[in-house]
Amino acid sequence: MGGGGVENNASHAKPARTPSKSSHTMLTFACVLLLAYLAVAGLLFTTQPSFLYPAPQGEAHVPAGFDQIAYQTADGLQLQAGYRPAQAGKPTIVYFHGNAADWQSSVVATERLTPAGYGVLAAEYRGYRDNPGKPTEEGLYKDGRAALAWLAERGIGAQDTVLIGNSIGSGVATQMALEHSSRALVLISPFASLTQLVSEKLKILPVSFLLRDHYRNDEKLVEMGGPILILHGTADTLIPVNHARQLAQGDDNVQLIEFDGVGHDLAWHDAAEQAVLTFLTSAAPPEGNE
Repeated sequence: MGGGGVENNASHAKPARTPSKSSHTMLTFACVLLLAYLAVAGLLFTTQPSFLYPAPQGEAHVPAGFDQIAYQTADGLQLQAGYRPAQAGKPTIVYFHGNAADWQSSVVATERLTPAGYGVLAAEYRGYRDNPGKPTEEGLYKDGRAALAWLAERGIGAQDTVLIGNSIGSGVATQMALEHSSRALVLISPFASLTQLVSEKLKILPVSFLLRDHYRNDEKLVEMGGPILILHGTADTLIPVNHARQLAQGDDNVQLIEFDGVGHDLAWHDAAEQAVLTFLTSAAPPEGNE
């Protein structure tokens, strides 16, 4: 038998394929995108208190007609707020302001209501102005309960109060309305939930997982039976009007009023205050039952 009949397969083996330059580039790009995504997610998780609660700091003047008061929260914080007593037979408005405002701004937002005899407790939050503590959803609920407890100690019960919440304050007012049988609830420029709002702004991130505060107004309003007024501007780009429409949908207790061309500053428009005044007049109990 001939010795040359065995073919040397090794001499015909294909060389090992090495990754191309384009493959390396794509892998590097994917890693950079992943790292950027994780960085943004981490930034949202670690810095959310500062962008959710850009609290004004330092002392502020006490507006004419108001007294600066103090009440203590369940976790031991002494908070300063503003108060103006109601005229005889009128309820007291407990006003929860937005995230970048302070209790003094609530005075401006109720300028048309106080001449009609309504009292105002301009509630304040922990971490705002000179108040101690750091704001969180649960913390703001404790602050709201402390404000209502301060009124109750002075003989002003839940049925003698009207809860008003503007922007993020809508979350506090809604929670307080769930816990207390107030005369009425007014939400100005509210969100359906903070989770939904942030998810709409940051579509690529798992917001429900990263966000620590949620303010589920949508889940709470359906459990309420009292009169509710929602005001929202159609030009609001911070919290779009569809949030108000979602909250009002299918609930006969909710009255929704939209303001064409008005943005997120609706609370300080005369037309909004007049709408609140009209609503409170209609929601008042019959004379003699107050």
